[in-house]
Amino acid sequence: MIFVNLSHTSIMDYHVNYITPEIKLSCYEGKRFKTEAAFSDHLLVWLISGETKIILADRTMLLGAGSAFLIPRNHLATIINTPKDGHPHKAVAMHLSIERLRHFYQHKEVKQKRVMDKIISFHQHPFLQSCLVSLIPYFDLKDRFPDDIATIKITEAISILRTIDNDIDPILANFEEPYKIALEEFMEKNFMFNLPLEKFSSLSGRSLTTFKRDFNKIFNMTPQRWLTKKRLERAYYQLKETQKRPIEVCYETGFENLSHFSYAFKKHFGYPPTALLGHI
Repeated sequence: MIFVNLSHTSIMDYHVNYITPEIKLSCYEGKRFKTEAAFSDHLLVWLISGETKIILADRTMLLGAGSAFLIPRNHLATIINTPKDGHPHKAVAMHLSIERLRHFYQHKEVKQKRVMDKIISFHQHPFLQSCLVSLIPYFDLKDRFPDDIATIKITEAISILRTIDNDIDPILANFEEPYKIALEEFMEKNFMFNLPLEKFSSLSGRSLTTFKRDFNKIFNMTPQRWLTKKRLERAYYQLKETQKRPIEVCYETGFENLSHFSYAFKKHFGYPPTALLGHI
C-alpha cells in the first residue's frame, strides 16, 4: 500500500500504465509529485528521467535520471518526484511482493543476520538497468501481459539484486510483520511523515485502539495534536536556521500543502512562515 498526497498534483499531469499489477510505468509532467510512502511490498525503481528526492528520518537522498534503487517494505519516507531539464519524471517500478519472494526463496538457504532496512541505490548497474529497460516495450502492448512472462521478469530482477548485492537476502527474505516497539522513540523519529494514524499504529506493532491508548499515556495528548505541534516546531527551526524556502519546509515536515502549512503556522506562532525569511 502507498499513501499519495495529490495536493500539488494535477491528475491530468500524472499517468500510470500497468502491464501487470506488479509492474508499472509512471509519467508526471507537473511541477512536483509528493508521495508519503510506507509500501507493503519492496519497490524496485528505475528512474528514466526527472529527479527523485527521498526524505528519510535521518537523511535526504537525491536521485537523478538513470538511478535504480530499492525501497524496502514498511520503510517510511517522503518522496518528491520532479520533472527536470525539460523532461517529465518517468520511472519503471516493480513491486516485489511477499508472495513472490516466498516462492523464490522456498528452496534456498538464506543466512539470516540482523540488518537495518534502508533504501539501496545501485548506481546504474548494467545488469539491473538492462533488466528494467527490457520492460519498456511491453507497456505498448494492447493484449494482456502473460503471467508467466511477468514471473520470469520479476524472478530475473530478484536474481540480479542477489548478484550485485551480497547483503540483500536478509532484507528480501524477511517475511516478519512489524512487532510492538517502543512508541516514544518511534514517533520522535518519524513524526514528519504525513501518514494516517492506522499506518503509524501498524508500523509500531499495535492496533489503532492500543496505539491511541499508549500514545496518550506517553505524551498526554492526542496523536493529531502532538504531530501538528512537532511538525510546526521542526518547521520553525528549519525556516530560521537553514536556507530552505517555506514550500520546501512544508513538504519536509509532513504538511499536505503550502496553504495548510501557512495557516497552521500562523495559528500556532501568531505570524506566517514568511515572517522568518529575514533570518535566512
